[in-house]
Amino acid sequence: MKKKLIFLAVITLLAGCVNPTDQGQQYKNGDLPDVLNQSYLVTSNVPRDFTEFKEQSQMVLDKSPSMANVYGPLYKQLDEWVLQSGDPAKLAKYGIQTAQLGGGDNKGNVLFTGYFSPVIELRHKKDELFKYPVYGKPECGQECPTRAQIYAGDLQGKGLELGYAKSLIDPFIMEVQGSGFVHFGDDDTMEYFAYAGKNFKAYVSIGKVLIDNGEVARKDMSLKAIKQWVSTHSDTEVRNLLEQNPSYVFFAPQKVDFVTGTAGIPLLPMASVAGDRKWLPMGTPLLAEVPLLNADGSWSGTHQLRLLIVLDTGGAVKDNHLDLYHGMGPRAGEQAGHYKYFGRVWKLGLANSATQLPWVTPPEKLK
Repeated sequence: MKKKLIFLAVITLLAGCVNPTDQGQQYKNGDLPDVLNQSYLVTSNVPRDFTEFKEQSQMVLDKSPSMANVYGPLYKQLDEWVLQSGDPAKLAKYGIQTAQLGGGDNKGNVLFTGYFSPVIELRHKKDELFKYPVYGKPECGQECPTRAQIYAGDLQGKGLELGYAKSLIDPFIMEVQGSGFVHFGDDDTMEYFAYAGKNFKAYVSIGKVLIDNGEVARKDMSLKAIKQWVSTHSDTEVRNLLEQNPSYVFFAPQKVDFVTGTAGIPLLPMASVAGDRKWLPMGTPLLAEVPLLNADGSWSGTHQLRLLIVLDTGGAVKDNHLDLYHGMGPRAGEQAGHYKYFGRVWKLGLANSATQLPWVTPPEKLK
């Protein structure tokens, strides 16, 4: 299915630094050489919040019989653990097995980024202000036009226009997120634009382009910084920037109330993540020390222990990287745009079940 490719040129990984801690890094578990490392005891003294897990896991059970068959017993034991204890050191008493992710530095520091569902303003018909089309997927196979060709009008007159935006950057951000809500001001209706496919062209980060061109400092790069750059430059300059990314995402309108991910399950903010299916099949529950941020986007100095479920994927979400869903709208976008911090993560499994031995690479992807 989808998904969004995130502004990851902004991320500075741990290489070249000696035990940095400014982005929430910790060094408590020694060397963890693999993506998944068997662990026998989880100790964590950070604040805990498991409140959303019950609702998110129930959505999986209700919407996906196949995932319910695999993960139902594990979810049930996790519910019991939360009710009776919530102490990670006691997981084994409930038959729950753990595999710690090694992180990008093999010290357990897993990268957390954030994504959200934008709400953009569209009109059904083109006018002087709302003139930039958002397209459904054409029948073009591997020969789809590039972004520059689409902006130049290659898809005009084919009946693919889903609506018209006021600027190019709004639908572009929705492309990056992979989906989003749209409000049609001409009849005051709301729709969800789901990911419908892409044009099979290579993705280029416009954040990296701005950094390489000296327009934005690497340390300052964020979604907010990109928006600020756009607000101070002409439509032509913005178009030239966006055309540096030849990849283009198409959408399909849906009448739904929830945002769904790759697994087709409604996503709850701070309860679901996108992960790499090679290691984390859809439906996988994770125990994670999630980095908490201040209002200005800086790290607060602490983490929060949460139960998350992998229900989405992303082209840039590989190996020791999780993309945390933040919700819908501008505030969620502001929070997600700041999210580039590290936390410890454990993949969970249940002994004597389909999810046992979570440190073993899954033999195949779960559908």
